[in-house]
Amino acid sequence: MRNIFENIHIPEKHKIDKPFNQHTYLVDGKLKEWKGETTSVYSPVYQKDSKGKLQPTLLGTIPNQTQESALEALNSAYQAYDKGRGEWPTMKVEERINCIENFAKMMQETRDEVVNWLLWEIGKPYEESCNEFDRTIKYIEDTILNLREMDQKHSEIKNHDGILAQVRRAPLGVVLCLSPYNYPLNETFCLLIPALIMGNTTIFKPAKYGILLLSPLLEAFQKSFPKGVVNIIYGSGRTLATPILESGKVDVLALIGNSKSANALQGYHPKKNRLRLVLGLEAKNPGIVLPDCDLELTVRECVNGALAFNGQRCTALKILFVHEDIVEEFSKKFVTAIEKLKYGNPWEEGVNITPLPEPNKPDYIQELIADAEEKGANVINKNGGERQESFVYPAVLYPVNEKMRIYEEEQFGPVVPILTFKDIQEPLDYVSESKYGQQVSLFSKSSEALAPLIDNLVNQVCRVNINAKCQRGPDVFPFVGRKDSAVSTLSVYDALRTFSIRTLVAFKSNETNDKILSDLLENESSNFLRKK
Repeated sequence: MRNIFENIHIPEKHKIDKPFNQHTYLVDGKLKEWKGETTSVYSPVYQKDSKGKLQPTLLGTIPNQTQESALEALNSAYQAYDKGRGEWPTMKVEERINCIENFAKMMQETRDEVVNWLLWEIGKPYEESCNEFDRTIKYIEDTILNLREMDQKHSEIKNHDGILAQVRRAPLGVVLCLSPYNYPLNETFCLLIPALIMGNTTIFKPAKYGILLLSPLLEAFQKSFPKGVVNIIYGSGRTLATPILESGKVDVLALIGNSKSANALQGYHPKKNRLRLVLGLEAKNPGIVLPDCDLELTVRECVNGALAFNGQRCTALKILFVHEDIVEEFSKKFVTAIEKLKYGNPWEEGVNITPLPEPNKPDYIQELIADAEEKGANVINKNGGERQESFVYPAVLYPVNEKMRIYEEEQFGPVVPILTFKDIQEPLDYVSESKYGQQVSLFSKSSEALAPLIDNLVNQVCRVNINAKCQRGPDVFPFVGRKDSAVSTLSVYDALRTFSIRTLVAFKSNETNDKILSDLLENESSNFLRKK
């Protein structure tokens, strides 16, 4: 197996001439200079130093901000919301849309720069990095379209039992947004954009990896929104998020991460009943392969579902249950398909498997493999689990059993466990007993076989995929999970509802009130109560 870090050739358009020092942060509408401690940002791509030793590439530095910075950002967002009386929450919907549209226009101009940071910071292949940027722009456009449609629909004056009312959606307050490293642009904006467009003010702390890609967007945020509406700070989640939540001034915790962090963070809030949770958490999505499946299609979907972006997706297929009648044939075809995947550095054309951004992940993956081997599994593919610094070649483990860590732990990396089953109740029991409940994929050509499985599984997970991998998109479909996998629904339409609350203005119909209502609608003196 070739060493991907030897004799590296970096295309001109992807070269980074020197480390970039991100020394500003956004608070109260100002790009402020940070003069305190900084944290170095490294790429998972290794290069040789002056002594010929492989080292992770230094990309730059970011502020390592303090509790004081966190409270500064909190007070900025809190004052901008002003208990719902601020400029942003009371602004007309169309005016907020204009701000978002202006931001999206400025964002488009940064595409090449943001994509290149994605590539270098988290090792995401160039093509996938481009897709993440473009999908995010599309998400913003779809959010605007959906809000306009929703707002138009809510312009109707309802009349029930002599009570006239207009029902619209109003913001919730101050949102603390914590994003993940695997989709640091798309998943972040799937929280930020609906939160903002519904009139909330925000504090955003990026993930531990995938941070510098935000640098080209800071000016767009600063110029597109009123002061205090968007606040961006950098540093340790424990240092920054803890005092923000302890203040009790946050109304929404929006986090894409893990349940352990989510439980700890919400525990800091003094009034938990007032804290709305928007959480995208772990998953252990299974693929269940029945003996009558289309084997070629199934293998293709399972390989892509398990190993796209090295398996670093909450929606990845993280465990495969294959019927004993076809497991040998499936495994051979599965391994053959993996051997055809291209591995290398993220700028290489057509690359599938790339270095891992988390420094401790290669060790963890090898620990899972060793544990499985000790308890009876084999690595059945050539080079499986072999490591080169931050790079780990995908490992297929078979046969896996319930005693192994990989059976329950979400690996979030390039290792694929395969189990056999004789009775369909075995994988069904696995899903029902799992602490996770996001998605499942079923592979069969028989509607008769699928029907009872669908009826069982829709009450265990929130998406059942038929002859297809697990995935989030299209973004117009609900994205949610049961048990420890999620709280609240994130899709274009649902996110607008998630970050808002139904509010109405009501009139008891009589001569005086009918005239007041008519005057308000005609004069358009209220931003909330209006014709359209």
